[in-house]
Amino acid sequence: MGEVINLRSYRKKKQRAERERDAAGNRARGGRSKAERKRDRHIGKATVEFLDDRRLDDRGDQGDQEGQGDQGDQGDEEAS
Repeated sequence: MGEVINLRSYRKKKQRAERERDAAGNRARGGRSKAERKRDRHIGKATVEFLDDRRLDDRGDQGDQEGQGDQGDQGDEEAS
């Protein structure tokens, strides 16, 4: 015959193993502390601000030239 097994303790061991497996999955999925997430968010924002400050925006230069041309045309019409 086989070994006598207490079903209650077997069930508890099985539940513990299942919870540990779920916890390992959660640790792998999250895996970073609040301080690490905050640091990465700060670095990301600083990088975006740095790049935005140094952006060469050709659209702004063209928009100014077009805007001046439009104002000149309107000025001639108003003067007439």
